[in-house]
Parts: sequence; C-alpha cells; structure tokens
Amino acid sequence: MQDDDIEKLTAAWDAFCDDLKAAGRIPLRPDIPDHPLDRAAGFQQLMRNISLAWQFHYEYRDPLFPELARYFDPTRKQGGDNSDCVYVGAQINGTDTYRIRGDRGSARYFSVVAVETGATPWGGRVANVLFGHQIETAPDGSFELWIGPEPRPGNWLPTTPDTFRITFRQYFADWETERPMRAQIDRVSTQLPAPLLSPAALARGLTDSIRWLRDSIEYWPEMLARWKPYRNQFLSYWQLEKNRIDATPGGDPLVCYWELPPDQALIIRVMPPEECVYWGVEFGNTWWETMDYRYRLSNTNMHYAVREDDGELIVVVSHEDPGVPNWLDCSGFAAGYVTFRWMLSEQQPIPQVTQIPLDELHQRLPPGVKHISPAERIEQLAIRRRGVTRRFGY
Repeated sequence: MQDDDIEKLTAAWDAFCDDLKAAGRIPLRPDIPDHPLDRAAGFQQLMRNISLAWQFHYEYRDPLFPELARYFDPTRKQGGDNSDCVYVGAQINGTDTYRIRGDRGSARYFSVVAVETGATPWGGRVANVLFGHQIETAPDGSFELWIGPEPRPGNWLPTTPDTFRITFRQYFADWETERPMRAQIDRVSTQLPAPLLSPAALARGLTDSIRWLRDSIEYWPEMLARWKPYRNQFLSYWQLEKNRIDATPGGDPLVCYWELPPDQALIIRVMPPEECVYWGVEFGNTWWETMDYRYRLSNTNMHYAVREDDGELIVVVSHEDPGVPNWLDCSGFAAGYVTFRWMLSEQQPIPQVTQIPLDELHQRLPPGVKHISPAERIEQLAIRRRGVTRRFGY
C-alpha cells in the first residue's frame, strides 16, 4: 500500500467532514419554513441519510457483486417515501445478466424497474418495468427473475446500456398480514474474486457520498417549493416536475402543498376508484419526508381508511385529534405535502381541499360523518406498531 493512497484517503475524509459541516447550513436557508421543527427536520434528514449515501456509493456500489438492500425505513427516508412501502434495490450495469430468486411476498402493489443514470440524485428514466401481476410466481410464492440485455424465458426485465439500478417497490395495504419479498440477486456472468479493501475505493466513496447527500437534501425541499404557489390544490407530480426520475410506475402521484397553523384544519374529500390495485394517502413535511409512521397517524390506505356510507373518503389534517378515523397528524410541523396514489387504475379522481378554522370543523363536515372513540384511536396506533415490526423484520 502506497503512502500517497493513504494521503488521498485522508484528504477525502477531511473534505467529507468539511462538506458535511457546510451541508448543515441547508436547513437554515430562508426558503425553509421558519419554524423550529421544520428546520430541525433538515438536520435529522442529513444524519439519517449519511448511511444511505454510503450504502449507494460504497457498501453496495459494485455491479459485479450486487446485493439487494433496503433504501428507506422508519428512521431513514426522503423523496416522498410511502409509509406503506418497502423499497429494495441493487446496483447493476446494463451489460451483464443477473438473476433474482426468492419469495415474492404478498404486498398488494408490487413492481420492479430498471433505472438509467440521469440528472437527479436518484437517477433518470425508468427504462423498463414489471408489475406484480406480470411476474410468474409459483403457488408457494417463489419466483425467478432475469435482468439483462438479452431476452430470457419466463420473467425478464430488459436493461439498457445506461441502466445502473433496479428498484423493487412493495406497497402494503394490510400491514399485519401482507408479507415482504425475501430474495437474493446474483450476477451470472463470469465469476470474479471479491475485491479487497481499497483506500482508493474508500476515497471515491467518501467523495461521491457527500455529493449525493448534499444534492438530495437540497433537491426535495426545492421540489416541494414548486407546489407552494398552488397551496391546497392537488396536481399531478408530472405537471410540475419535468426531470425523468425513478418514480413509482402505474399511477401519477397527486401532490398537494399545505401550510397549517395550530388553529386551522384541512378537510380533504374524494371518491376513491373502485377498480384499483392499491390506493393510499401519504403525508409528510417540507423535506418531502413522511411523518413518523410508527407512532403517529401519518397515512391511510384502501385497507385501513374508513369511508362514508356512500363510499366517499373524508380525511382531516390538523394538529389536534379531530375525532374522525382518517386523521393526518401534523406532528408539530407547519408545512408539507399530501399525496394520493391510485395505482393501476383507469380513474384518477382529484381530491378537493378546504382549509377552515379548527373550531368550525364539525360544523363544516357533512352531517352524520363517522367518528372514532379514544379506545379505537389507541388500537389504530397499536396496529401501526405491529405492522411496522412485521414489515421490517425487527
């Protein structure tokens, strides 16, 4: 090992630390809501995503030795992560052939995409996609998937020369009974000896990790700011975002920006489509990060949502418990987003939003609207804890 290798590694470490310190000024920028929790969440996201940056740019970077790794969980998230979802992916290339074998699980919505390099921290265009119903699966849940440029019989996901990642998305409706995928990826081209620890690779990982971390922390609040002029309006993600990005296929996310003082509330009303593989409501802060979905009501979906007798969905966003079943808890934040997804549905209804004084809420809700008791609320939260434990395997 050469002395200059260690010198370069030391220099990369020093630059990483300096750039990380500089990134700590991002949450203090004037375009971030001037509220202690909203600014603190930026520092929290920096800390939470250091490990994700390192995972992408060092631990799981080598497409010759791919591994399926989870992106987000209850304490590491960004980019409008869905509270119902397990995100799993692997770094690959567009020239080799890979095979994935395992148990598909039973998530209500399931997809795998091949992603190309691009202009955003998460890459660019989705080159190809397979949905759960398109993947041949044995009665016991086992499946085999081939990934590569050359066609294969059975399940095959084509890659392109610019492909650099595959991403699995599993959206769970019933958190307590649906099972996540368990699988392994292998490169089936010529086998090579595993690489040794390399100072040069470490240095490269440090340099690329801090760049990705800084870019991704900046990217999402800047993205959400595009919705700010359209407060309380649901717009398709693609109406305001023109960059190609690894977004969930099968339905346009309908995104709404909200700002809410403690003495006000939002009423959101919509008639969900009947023919829909999965639908859900996501809720997060100005960093485009979901609220805590272990201990707070940060979302609902087609399994848990309580609909009115005519099928209408009524959601209330507020800082205090409004006593209705479909409550999105602001969790102390002053601003953020709500996203509706109607996945693999021909209908894409647009939710309607009304902002009102909190003390007028029950006069403004329709007569006979359904309510929830304190004991039922406690059980709602207990279900979330049990579901998160089952999904993430703690």
